[in-house]
Amino acid sequence: VQLQASGGGVVPTGGSLRLSCAASGGSLGSSGMAWFRQSPGKEREFVAAIRWSTASTDYADSIKGRFTISRDRAKTTVYLQMDSLKPEDTAVYYCALDPVYNVARIHRSRPSNYDYWGQGTLVTVSS
Repeated sequence: VQLQASGGGVVPTGGSLRLSCAASGGSLGSSGMAWFRQSPGKEREFVAAIRWSTASTDYADSIKGRFTISRDRAKTTVYLQMDSLKPEDTAVYYCALDPVYNVARIHRSRPSNYDYWGQGTLVTVSS
């Protein structure tokens, strides 16, 4: 499976961006996909996850109500709509895929749960 992330950029505080993660080369039917982010000097942090089959979602508390994860079956693409962006949202954002969705949320929020990763896309929120 290959994941191609895109959509990062520079945006002012309060602005919006939409990230995309296009998946290819494998079946997504049983999978879970997620977005993580990493700032310099910090560990990779869970942002949001989606179950491909049902589109059920969960979010980190730090972004709940501001970010929305979704998926397009036909395009085999997962999106992260980011609104009301803050300077602390500045990070490299990575998409990830777990071939078999993990029903335990504690595992879904861990990078080690995911087998495939995109290359990362930089989001910079200016103050």
